[in-house]
Amino acid sequence: MATISETLKDDLTAAIESDKLVLPTLPEVALQVREIAEAEDSSIQDLVKVISNDTALSARLIRVCNSPLFRGSRQIENLTMAVSRLGMAYTSNLAMGLAMEQMFQATSDMIDKRLRATWQTSTEVAGICHVLAQHYTRLKPDQATLAGLVHLIGVLPILRYVEDNEVQISSIMLDKVIEELHADIGQRILKKWDFPTELQTVPADFTDFQRVVPKADYADLVMIANLQLVAGTEHPFTELDWNTIPAFERLGLDPNIDMSQEEDLNAEMEAAMALLQ
Repeated sequence: MATISETLKDDLTAAIESDKLVLPTLPEVALQVREIAEAEDSSIQDLVKVISNDTALSARLIRVCNSPLFRGSRQIENLTMAVSRLGMAYTSNLAMGLAMEQMFQATSDMIDKRLRATWQTSTEVAGICHVLAQHYTRLKPDQATLAGLVHLIGVLPILRYVEDNEVQISSIMLDKVIEELHADIGQRILKKWDFPTELQTVPADFTDFQRVVPKADYADLVMIANLQLVAGTEHPFTELDWNTIPAFERLGLDPNIDMSQEEDLNAEMEAAMALLQ
């Protein structure tokens, strides 16, 4: 007789293969922001007009600009100043990422708690990705931040399915189902959202610790950010031999050095993580 976790996995797999699994859609403000950012004739004021309709998002972007990561000689007091300092591309990616937070909420306590924990991890990874991209690569920090924010997006429809179908399953069994399926689902979501190809593969590639690619990419950043986040804990990732993970070499990082002990770097990472909360 099949266990609850096996049944859940089979049901989700069947729904995925038949394109019947309900995938989340990007929030309206995120869609509008991306459309404006990609239009050749759009201006900063066009972007400001859309974002200003979301008071919470506007306030967070202003806070980001006044954070230690971006602070200039002049205090940012309004959205126009914020977008001008960040630039349209950076504002667009950051706004898209932050707008996704509203998706990570549910009505049942157990699922809501899990969704919020997933978002918390995503924001912390995104903050570390930002700093790693800035210091160790030529990759775009805004894209790196977005990669961190969406690397666990495949968890969302799994938890939604459990909630909508009132599946009674233990946390341990649910974790196992999520671990096996979220990467495939995540790639499907990012493809549906028409994200750049280099971001679409992140949900699957960030746990492929032996992957070989010509140069550092966004999956490398998300991988190392996740490892950095769990350093010193009992997470299974800490049981790996980090010296055998090629991503460290591609990024020019020593796997034996705890980046949290590097005072300046750690301060930047904490600032980056905090601004996304």
